[in-house]
Amino acid sequence: MSQKIKILAITGSTRKNSSNYKILKYISEKIKTEFEVEIFEDLADIPHFNPDLDNENLPKQVEAFRNKIIAADGVIICTPEYVFSLPGSLKNALEWCVSTTIFSNKKTGLITASASGEMGHEQLTLIMKTLEAKFDENTKLLIQGVRGKINDEGKIINEETEIALQRFIHNFENLFLMF
Repeated sequence: MSQKIKILAITGSTRKNSSNYKILKYISEKIKTEFEVEIFEDLADIPHFNPDLDNENLPKQVEAFRNKIIAADGVIICTPEYVFSLPGSLKNALEWCVSTTIFSNKKTGLITASASGEMGHEQLTLIMKTLEAKFDENTKLLIQGVRGKINDEGKIINEETEIALQRFIHNFENLFLMF
């Protein structure tokens, strides 16, 4: 049997058991036969971006985060929107990647799951384009009103959302099957 494709799933929420975490768990269960998914939940541990430390003095948490991205065959980001923007902790982590090419041509899926999420989704798309991640409209998903679409156990309770997630998963998997 061939080795499983490694996916780093980054939750943009620092809240334990957030809706974003539950969505990533749902996805990881659906793709576990072909993919090995690691959910990264340690955004709060990454220090504030400081360009003066983006050299041989790189903080160990940043180095570990970058190494996880490098080791992954693909990345899925699932984030809420806070105050019409990305959560500061996610943006901070991504800022540590700007001086690198670790996202260049990295197969990526982008999910914004929030109350509204439109502005955060636009910003995530722009940032990931800037980092040269490989994604398209088929590997992006906006889930609005997420709290009413997933229960406490992580079960998707909204049929449209389940269909949209299944389509996202299919399209994300195809990124790896096509190349």
